[in-house]
Amino acid sequence: MKSIIFSTAQLGGALAGIPLANAAAPDCPNGGTVRFGVEPFEAAAKLVPIYERVGKLLARYLDCDVEVFVTTSYTAEVEAMRAGRLEVGEFSPFSYVLAHKIANADVVASYSNADGRPDSYTAGIVTWPGSGITSLKEVAGHTFGYSDPTSNSGHLFPAYALKQAGIDPDTGVKPLYSGTHTASFEALRNHKVEAGELNSQQIVSSTDAGVYKPGDYIELWRSGPIPVDPIAVRRDLEPGFKARLTKVLQSFDATPAVTPAELRMFGSGHMVPQDDAAYDGIRDLVKVLNIDLSKLGE
Repeated sequence: MKSIIFSTAQLGGALAGIPLANAAAPDCPNGGTVRFGVEPFEAAAKLVPIYERVGKLLARYLDCDVEVFVTTSYTAEVEAMRAGRLEVGEFSPFSYVLAHKIANADVVASYSNADGRPDSYTAGIVTWPGSGITSLKEVAGHTFGYSDPTSNSGHLFPAYALKQAGIDPDTGVKPLYSGTHTASFEALRNHKVEAGELNSQQIVSSTDAGVYKPGDYIELWRSGPIPVDPIAVRRDLEPGFKARLTKVLQSFDATPAVTPAELRMFGSGHMVPQDDAAYDGIRDLVKVLNIDLSKLGE
């Protein structure tokens, strides 16, 4: 995992308008440090500088040092929380369902939309002109780009769509797991796969980067709204600190730490309360696909 640590004592006046801590609050865990995991939904090179600033801001709110880990995979974040090496994590919806089951993770918040409600996004399957594929059923037998096995839009929802079309999502296509949505998109863009996942968030970020043109892709399927990444805390934290951490997260405002272009990754930039039941739809898909969550955590 890639880690960055921020001390409340080192922040100076970098973020105006938020009370500056002189020393870590006495209830901070690990001698004063909160460890915050982030799944690699984008390339680490892009996420690290953004979460460097978010971590500084969170340290200010918590009056604790904050150590941010951009994990090497979605499963690595689940394993880190299961091993007690994280107090809080931003998970994909699918990896959260796994972490809730095996790693004592409980969702407390998520980023909101402009209306102040938990935000959502969509999963999709696309191909490119000249691939020879014109419908979802024709994906059978072709190379297919997934991101990560425990990614929501990068595996779970596309796998469900393929199954609904009569295609085994594992053996009915030739799968390529790229690790991140960005890498999966690059595999599509460079025609290394003939079809693959492409979610709405990646379309936005790739458009901003100037590398996405709608005419270069043929959309074969698009999901309904999916709840965005849950922010979860470890269930066995000391109760007083857990309550304080939860309160901070449920009203956290990331906007001072991100640029207008980066803000698209965070919805409105404001966190709001979220509950576990919001991810029951993910659990239903897990059942339909006969996915054994316990084996994913091995």
